[in-house]
Amino acid sequence: MMRLTRRLLVPLLALLGAAPAAAQDAPWPSRPIEFLAGFPNGSGVDIYQRRLAAPLSRALGVPVVVNNRVGAGGNIASDAVAKARPDGYLILFGTAGTHAINQTLYRRLPFNVLTDFTPIAHLGDVPNVMITSIERRPQYRTCMDVVNDARARPGALNYPSTGNGASTHLAGALFATRAGLDVVHVPFPGQGGAVTSLLGGQTDFFFNQTGPALGMIQQGQVRGLAVTTRQRIAALPDVPTVAEACGLPDFESTTWYGVFGPPGLPEAITRRLNEEIVKIVEEPEFRRWLTDSQGIDPPAIRTPADFRAVQERDVARWAQVVRDARATVD
Repeated sequence: MMRLTRRLLVPLLALLGAAPAAAQDAPWPSRPIEFLAGFPNGSGVDIYQRRLAAPLSRALGVPVVVNNRVGAGGNIASDAVAKARPDGYLILFGTAGTHAINQTLYRRLPFNVLTDFTPIAHLGDVPNVMITSIERRPQYRTCMDVVNDARARPGALNYPSTGNGASTHLAGALFATRAGLDVVHVPFPGQGGAVTSLLGGQTDFFFNQTGPALGMIQQGQVRGLAVTTRQRIAALPDVPTVAEACGLPDFESTTWYGVFGPPGLPEAITRRLNEEIVKIVEEPEFRRWLTDSQGIDPPAIRTPADFRAVQERDVARWAQVVRDARATVD
């Protein structure tokens, strides 16, 4: 009887021991993927993230669930991914704000933007557009109207942003520094408060991202005064550049969007995600959506290694802007 029990028990234990190994060896992906971002609904990040998630889900054959974990200039979401298991089931929609600017802007970060993430895919370059309320600030018909008013009344004008360290903040800070203006920065936790303050007349001008700003410009709520790129953009062909309209030669303030994973993400998963995302953003319909409705330059950078090189360059580039603007967040 004892021998019979042992003969039955040994194969059973072998099967039980193999079960976890089989689960670990399941092909990726075999369950839903969480696509995390650090900015609220309606932000440029949120608009792009949701547009990308649906075709990415079809390409990978599993649900790609979009979640926003808002706060601290995107750092809360970034920290969650920096500390996540590198299994490919939690990925981050990052920006030049979260993964270049914040490294210098925040005196204390719980992660390092270069060493604590795996770059996966660059998603395009994102300009900002300087807007004012047509109803509340009818006197601002050009960028120089804003510049001249700010110079005549030091400290009187203010501009909102979608959070400390966001492109909406740093574009305004760079503009003020280059133009020699004394203006006040008023951060809000996302689009809602910033736009409401502008339309309500509590703030004077706003360097918003082109995606969220386009609809307001087309509806006649706000006037587009200048874009922050070196050349005019297809989505707003009649809006001049800051260099053209504001008397600031060579002015440029563009950021980027990108996908990151936790540190140590396996190369095979990184490569698969990169390949699928690149295919999606290179589709003609998706590229038209980027340029025409979001004002985003489609990505020319295709590999994780090239994306890492851009990130490293921009950590240094934005560090200088942050220092010049004396912008810090405790």
